[in-house]
Amino acid sequence: MIEPNISLLPYHTFGAKVQAKEFTTVKSENELVKILKEQPKKFLLLGGGSNILFTQDFEGLIIKNEIPGFEVINETDDYVDIQIGAGENWHETVMKTVQKGWQGIENLALIPGTVGAAPIQNIGAYGVEAKDVILSVDFINHDNLEKTTFSKEECHFGYRNSIFKHDLKGKASITSIKIRLSKKWKFNTSYGAINDKILEKNIKELTPDSLANIIIEIRNSKLPDPKVIGNCGSFFKNPVVSKLEADKIISKFPNAPHYVIDENHTKIPAGWLIEQSGWKGKIKGNVGTYSKQALVLINNGGATGEEAWDLAMTIKRDVFTKFGIEIEPEVNII
Repeated sequence: MIEPNISLLPYHTFGAKVQAKEFTTVKSENELVKILKEQPKKFLLLGGGSNILFTQDFEGLIIKNEIPGFEVINETDDYVDIQIGAGENWHETVMKTVQKGWQGIENLALIPGTVGAAPIQNIGAYGVEAKDVILSVDFINHDNLEKTTFSKEECHFGYRNSIFKHDLKGKASITSIKIRLSKKWKFNTSYGAINDKILEKNIKELTPDSLANIIIEIRNSKLPDPKVIGNCGSFFKNPVVSKLEADKIISKFPNAPHYVIDENHTKIPAGWLIEQSGWKGKIKGNVGTYSKQALVLINNGGATGEEAWDLAMTIKRDVFTKFGIEIEPEVNII
């Protein structure tokens, strides 16, 4: 059923008071195709609403993706392949897998949103990305309304990037993903905070479950709960710069955090750049940056999407002025 003039306040985590001209939910591929066959002039498929900033009312149809599913489709002594519906909650999915002893996405615990958003953004945290486990992605092609499956290679995954953010943006609706998880554990603990927690807790043997709980503890210590403080997660991508640019920054700021990507490129944390530009924990009107993580823009009460976007552009300008680095939004701006 399509409902008119629905508030989107419960459906996105920043908490701006915007509404949709029309709103509906779908719980299957068939329901989605049926809606799309009616050829809505303007529509947006919405998952958990955690990586999106509405700067105005949406003058079209919001389709809330609630397609379920969690099915083991192949299993060996070494690995398990799972088909997961796009409407499933990502964190709940992670916890379901780690409790079964399957390894691969434990570092991605507590990332908000739905499974369908994972391949679009190629979500990542603590040295792991969705592309590391994704085998294929199912979607409805808007041109012919047929179900299409893309292999991992066809998805063109990059840093917080995929074909669904570019060539297929607005042309495809993801309905499920297939992932492969390992039964032979090989953990990524390359980030210092993880090893610090392992030592602190005196953990002798890691399990997927224990590592996921460490990740949850670290994330809770740094990031605001959107149920308490409105936010849309990490607002900017961590920029990847040339080795020459990185060396200039490190020579000036010897303690600057950085991660070598290859012999020619280095990743500099956007949160650090923003903090060094004087914006950590700073409030401007109804918006600001989180006191524990400058990368997160927060709704300080009654904020609009326009206010958040204005602040983001001010921060972007200040970072460029200080470092000569362009930081780009990770959040989808509507």
